[in-house]
Amino acid sequence: MKSVVLGFVMVMFLVLVLFFAALMVSARRIKDSQKSSPFECGFDPLGSGRFPFSLQFFLVAILFLLFDVEIALIYPLASSSVGSFSESAFVSSLSFLGVVFGGLIHEWNEGSLQWKD
Repeated sequence: MKSVVLGFVMVMFLVLVLFFAALMVSARRIKDSQKSSPFECGFDPLGSGRFPFSLQFFLVAILFLLFDVEIALIYPLASSSVGSFSESAFVSSLSFLGVVFGGLIHEWNEGSLQWKD
């Protein structure tokens, strides 16, 4: 029992030593202003380097991904053979489609699907 505990302590000590050694090796020692500035083909940046980002586009993209994943979950139900489709699978697929459709109606009423601001 003592050897197991001693082995565990030695392994933990070795892990900590390796962790701190990796931390010391990867640490940045000198912060250089030239290396931390933006680089544009050797020229000084003309502007801020940031462009305005449309939050509405981001939300529409997230909604697209959400509904895309839901379609991927619905596809096996649609491609299964009609003869082996049980009543419980039918009820669960209808409830899933109801939740997806309810979410779509909520997004539509909220105005998240409108492109104009």
